[in-house]
Amino acid sequence: MSVRSLCLAILSFGDATGYEIRKESTEGRFSYFDDASFGSIYPALARLEAEGLVTVREEAQSGKPARKVYSITETGRTEFIATLCEPQAPDTFKSPFLLIALNAAQLPPVVLRRALDRRKAQVLEELRHLEDTEHDKECPHPGSTWTRNYGIACMNFTLRYLEEHGEALIKIAEDAAQPAAAAAE
Repeated sequence: MSVRSLCLAILSFGDATGYEIRKESTEGRFSYFDDASFGSIYPALARLEAEGLVTVREEAQSGKPARKVYSITETGRTEFIATLCEPQAPDTFKSPFLLIALNAAQLPPVVLRRALDRRKAQVLEELRHLEDTEHDKECPHPGSTWTRNYGIACMNFTLRYLEEHGEALIKIAEDAAQPAAAAAE
């Protein structure tokens, strides 16, 4: 998904400032779809406005500069829906934890245990966030519950896998450490 599509997606749920779009894309309900930096959001919004896909209005703020609030146009909504109808790119998954797991034989078991514990804590936190029923109030769209439940299922599987197979990862490190310990004797 491009930053352009992400901006249109967020605006299809309601008006927003560039800051709000960034926040939704990094820690809000759209953080699961793609990343967008301030450096990419504002140029994308400027292009969308120039193409008539969004409008912008300034709202006065007490003691601060006026803020720009973006709204999707019908043309923008039509283009966004057309984008969603195109074949999607494969999902991407990046995990610093998996890099540690890949190199388990080169690491001390204590490092792997800490990494497993941290990853489990991260997954539990993500589950708490996804299971927060306030999401239903924030996003009443029919697909939001299905999407959230999919995320919960993925996190539950991840947690179960870590719990059931974490010791096998630590054993890799223990087994690799035995020949090194024997050679040192």
